[in-house]
Amino acid sequence: MKIFVAGASGVIGRLLLPQLVQAGHDVFGMTRKEEQRGAIEQTGAKAIVADVFDRVQMVNILTEVKPDVVIHQLTSLSQGSSAENARIRIEGTRNLVDAAKQTKVQKIIAQSISWAYEPGPTPAVEETALDKFAPMPRNTTINGVVALEEAVKEIPAYVILRYGTLYGPATWYDKNGNTAKKVMNQEMKATDGVSSFVHVEDAANAALLALDWPTGTYNIVDDEPAKGIEWLPVYAQALGAPAPDIQSGAAPWERGASNHKAKNEQGWILQYPTWRSGFSKSLQ
Repeated sequence: MKIFVAGASGVIGRLLLPQLVQAGHDVFGMTRKEEQRGAIEQTGAKAIVADVFDRVQMVNILTEVKPDVVIHQLTSLSQGSSAENARIRIEGTRNLVDAAKQTKVQKIIAQSISWAYEPGPTPAVEETALDKFAPMPRNTTINGVVALEEAVKEIPAYVILRYGTLYGPATWYDKNGNTAKKVMNQEMKATDGVSSFVHVEDAANAALLALDWPTGTYNIVDDEPAKGIEWLPVYAQALGAPAPDIQSGAAPWERGASNHKAKNEQGWILQYPTWRSGFSKSLQ
């Protein structure tokens, strides 16, 4: 198949491209950074430098490429700005989807998140409602997710991948990542809030497999949602950081998510089933 990957130089895109090429697909990887062109081309994909906020440019590119599938892995995380990330999810996705519709793209696979669900006492499943009435600043993130997912559903076939918190190479949880630095400096406290993690390699593999998955939404998380008082000390130890301070309490939406649908309905197999062993392996 001819596959267009938007966000090809991101933490998932850079792992996904070589897998797509090795699977025999004709792959086009889009980045907004000229300096990433070489890395994309080294995977065997064709590099396209473009700005997703340029609506006309997106239409022209997809008209020329005529992909069978669009894979949307666009984020803006380097500056840690939820507003900028929401803008990509809203405006960027709108431009990408409209260009895909004009060029008769039949399937889209899109990155979403698994911590956008409404509050609840148990790990969220895909049918759980999103937290549309969340207060600010969380509402900024939720609005972006809702806009992204609603736009993606306009394509005839779609797969929405609600990723857990990413860890592994080039993520915030890597040795030199933002989260790692905070933990080393004891700036993060362990709370009762529940998180679901997913190793970036498992996240990329899910995007590859989603080419054959039926239309739907899937939580892409590991097997063990966990409270901060459980996972943060393990992560700190793997990092060689001081033990974190404990702080009671949690935000009501910190509930984690269930991967039952992806595993049981689509046979998704994780290389890193739990953060318990995944943290240490990814930091070796």
